[in-house]
Amino acid sequence: MEQPLGKILVVDDEERIRRLLKIYLERENYIIEEAEDGKEALEKAIETNYDCILLDLMMPGMDGIEVCQELRTKKSTPVIMLTAKGEETNRVEGFEAGTDDYIVKPFSPREVVLRVKALLRRSTPSSFMNTETKSKDLIVYPHLTIDNDAHRVTADGVEVNLTPKEYELLYFLAKAPDKVFDREHLLKEVWHYEFFGDLRTVDTHVKRLREKLNRVSEQAAKMILTVWGVGYKFEVTEE
Repeated sequence: MEQPLGKILVVDDEERIRRLLKIYLERENYIIEEAEDGKEALEKAIETNYDCILLDLMMPGMDGIEVCQELRTKKSTPVIMLTAKGEETNRVEGFEAGTDDYIVKPFSPREVVLRVKALLRRSTPSSFMNTETKSKDLIVYPHLTIDNDAHRVTADGVEVNLTPKEYELLYFLAKAPDKVFDREHLLKEVWHYEFFGDLRTVDTHVKRLREKLNRVSEQAAKMILTVWGVGYKFEVTEE
């Protein structure tokens, strides 16, 4: 029997949408579990280690943004938000809450499958690892190592658990030390998304990234510098 590609939680208050996504994703050899509201989704997401969560934004009671915010205080599980057309502000809030990608309804189930596969390629270490060859895509600084083949970050020898977007942001900055990037550029390169005037997503992710690094290594956290009035840069300090 073929090995499952991963376990996915599908969250939507519409049974029709859950059933449709389940059919298509199971065809691709994913194990699917379902939740019909935010409260049930959060409980399952905390209890179980899912490879990805497909999370509807607009639900009665606890909405997708609240679920993601609460989840991010405990886990880094990749999240794709499902949003209705025209909910631009909600999508911005979703990214701030820690969403890794979003898909606009009505959507093609095939598009969802492709986006899930793309997200899991970016976030699953085993898909990048080859135990017989030495990793070639490696960034090594004092106090911080980024193994891009394995999608793994270690600070002072301790692995740091990052969401896909936190990882991509750190990797992007670390590839170009001392270069200053404004928030608009980071949004375009890391999120592949154009915002109009609302740049809090970058600030929120930088804050989370620094906090996670700081728990392990204060020196590593200090490498991400704020350039006031401009944006951020990665700086390697002399030992």
